[in-house]
Amino acid sequence: MEERNVIQFKKKEFAIREFIKKMLEKGKISKVGIEYTPVGEKIIISTHKPGLIIGRKGEKIEELTRNLKTNFKLENPNIEINEIMEPEFDAQINADEIALGLERFGPLKFKVIAYRTLQRIISAGALGVEIVLSGKLPGRRAKTWRFAKGYLKKTGDSAKLVDRAQSRAQTKPGTIGVKVSILSPHVNLKDRIKINEELINELKNNSEEEPEIMEKKTKEKKK
Repeated sequence: MEERNVIQFKKKEFAIREFIKKMLEKGKISKVGIEYTPVGEKIIISTHKPGLIIGRKGEKIEELTRNLKTNFKLENPNIEINEIMEPEFDAQINADEIALGLERFGPLKFKVIAYRTLQRIISAGALGVEIVLSGKLPGRRAKTWRFAKGYLKKTGDSAKLVDRAQSRAQTKPGTIGVKVSILSPHVNLKDRIKINEELINELKNNSEEEPEIMEKKTKEKKK
């Protein structure tokens, strides 16, 4: 019985997350967290566009709260907005933006969309990026295209630091899957090597001075 209750509980949480993402549209939300407090349910929405989520005078938040109460029978849902300050390093936002670009401009522009997104993320300072598109691109047969740049861990403990997300684009030829992996520059990598340029410059200066010192010593010995 406990296992069934846990499964039902998790299915309800999944349905709430999908409902919120569908209601607020693709490309505006990164993550939806749910916490349970004695006062009620606390729903944390991570987004880089808080103004579009809140709406005028909080109209969209009020509408979302009413729908959560009626559709999922939540007693007192409290919605909080967590603003993402660096959306370039958020995998879900970039995956949704690629999917929206494919739906808007068509699958024939997939290389332009992918390379622009890749370059924007790398220019922002990301250590590594990988974009994988799978579907009917550009022919009738399904195919997988990979766009990558930089350093990206795929195994070991450091692989857990990589932000991964996926999205779907509904185009005329069919559904296109989008997967994005980003390694943020803010992560602490244990195997990352940092070069001390000041120390290298000091060693270079010392090596240049050494021959002069040796010449002085040899001249003193001859005297």
